[in-house]
Amino acid sequence: GVVEACLLHMLKRRAAGFLRTDKVAALFTKVGKTYAVAGDICKKVQELQQQVESRKQQPNGQEPLKRQGSTSGKAPVLTPQAIKHIWVRTALIEKVLDKIVQYIVDNCSKYYEKEALLADPVCGPILASLLVGPCALEYTKLKTADHYWTDPSADELVQRHRIHGVHGRQDSPSKRPALGIRKRHSSGSAPEDRFAASAREYVESLHQNSRTHLLYGKNNVLVQPKDDLEVIPGYLSLHQSADSLTLKWTPNQLMNGTLGDSE
Repeated sequence: GVVEACLLHMLKRRAAGFLRTDKVAALFTKVGKTYAVAGDICKKVQELQQQVESRKQQPNGQEPLKRQGSTSGKAPVLTPQAIKHIWVRTALIEKVLDKIVQYIVDNCSKYYEKEALLADPVCGPILASLLVGPCALEYTKLKTADHYWTDPSADELVQRHRIHGVHGRQDSPSKRPALGIRKRHSSGSAPEDRFAASAREYVESLHQNSRTHLLYGKNNVLVQPKDDLEVIPGYLSLHQSADSLTLKWTPNQLMNGTLGDSE
């Protein structure tokens, strides 16, 4: 929405289209005639809009099947907010929004009045530069309201942080146990099952979940347990639950599963 507001600031009437209500669409279409990258975005947006229209025409009983088929065909179900900003959104996901804005800035006299934001010799290039970062991201899994608690599972977090290496240091201090061995033992050992459960709960607490909210986290926070010991780097995190605040600090060695014989 903010990017659209910048694009629409003092846009010339002939660039916005005299009769078109969607001025962003008119701008992208006009730019697409002389800039191939914007032209590709125009084609992709038209395809998405056709898919949205075809879904609206489907009977209610066939809609779930249509959605299921569209997912496999890379045709996502767009929310009303996504449809509202479909032009900027599509260019962002395709990682070309910064290039399109930069092209518009370079040719601002065709599309904007002299006092426009994108016609400004400083603000225009700054806006294009600010979009380079968002366009470098992979938007493969956009989060919506129902995805708040669908971050990586506890099993994946345990594997990622290798916290189970602490339990395996009795047999092999320098190397973490193989994942397959750990799984076979955990299926028949009650103590290991309890350890695995506590490890999952702990690692899950370092991330957003349904019980606690991670307010702050910072790595490489130094802690000195005793005056005669060296400082130890670790991960500091502040969590909020329904009735309390909890401050946690975990040594980096524990997080990485390379604690070894250190006390």
